Amino acid sequence: MDQPTTPPEPAVDETQLTERARAWAATMHGHDDAGAVVLAHADSAASVDRPAAVGRVAREEAEAAWLARGATLADGAGHRARDEEPDPERTCFERDRDRILHRATAFRRLAGKTQVFIFPEDHQRTRLTHALEVAQVATGIARAVRLNVALAEAIALGHDCGHGPFGHASEDAFGPYLPGGYDHAVWGADVVLAPLNLCVETLDGIRNHSWSRPAPSTPEGEVVSWADRIAYVCHDFEDAVDAGIVTPGMLPELVRERCGSTRSQQLHTFIGAVVDAVRTTGRIGMAAPVAEALAAFRAFNYERIYMRPASVAQGEAVTRLLRALVDFYADRPNVLPFDELGPLGHPGVAAGSEDAVREAVTYVAGMTDRFAFAQARAHLGWDPDAMPAGVDLGR
Repeated sequence: MDQPTTPPEPAVDETQLTERARAWAATMHGHDDAGAVVLAHADSAASVDRPAAVGRVAREEAEAAWLARGATLADGAGHRARDEEPDPERTCFERDRDRILHRATAFRRLAGKTQVFIFPEDHQRTRLTHALEVAQVATGIARAVRLNVALAEAIALGHDCGHGPFGHASEDAFGPYLPGGYDHAVWGADVVLAPLNLCVETLDGIRNHSWSRPAPSTPEGEVVSWADRIAYVCHDFEDAVDAGIVTPGMLPELVRERCGSTRSQQLHTFIGAVVDAVRTTGRIGMAAPVAEALAAFRAFNYERIYMRPASVAQGEAVTRLLRALVDFYADRPNVLPFDELGPLGHPGVAAGSEDAVREAVTYVAGMTDRFAFAQARAHLGWDPDAMPAGVDLGR
């Protein structure tokens, strides 16, 4: 019996296309360069000497010749939970960076997770833009002091993949459900990113980027610890200024005198201080006067932004919501979606069991802010009018 075939797509009627659409469609196949290669631009004139192939081994040799003593070399690294053949072109840490960018759905979902403000305005940070800014600070420092840039970038991009919805409020919400509590750094390395089979050095940096954790095992990991704090202190303040919560003039005099009142001045000061400390002492740190200013800056943010009454109330509201969602799914593990890359939806998990609770936490922790609100509304009858300020459910 003949198999049914999919009917062909109707031909495009080019007479109905705009001039812009016709111009864009005309680039479909590129531009032939006398039969040699296809070019992106008809008038392309770019040309370089034919470079010799520089595969992974040559790149690892270049690292050994260039990186500072004590930097993490890709040669001899690349240890993963599951053995893999090395990539012929990329170093092991370049592969990790690429996997986080291209394969980690948790990384993409950071775009829908709170940094400070739930459902931020167009120019305020999300957890994703925070990760990108941390990566920029970390690679800038690593490049300046000849550390492994690819490793620093991989750790920075992945460092917050364990965050649940609504920022740090989710850690308070999920903590009672898990032995030892919920730490986004550990959860990100050991649960969320585990399916990517990343290198032990990358996972270690992610697991230990928080200052309350043990020190990372690599200097690149310690650079990310500083880059994270530098980035969020500066950009959280800028977002709060834009929101009208604080003003630059409210910064402590110590902060304004030592690192300025604008994000550009502050980043320049803090990044430069780490670079100077490494160059002069060999330690990943910051001279005491600038570190004191950073600490005062963070303390100001903590008091005036993170712990302001509206923020505390919002945190309490979303904590109740997240716990209600965990309870709902832990009691109904059969409604969890099956995930071939993770622990969700395995058959035979008993309702209310320890495994069911862990799967429920895993699922809810992976949600974006908006999806968590939608699930609470759909499954729990959550009153939209009781949602925290700023929530947009598309009503």
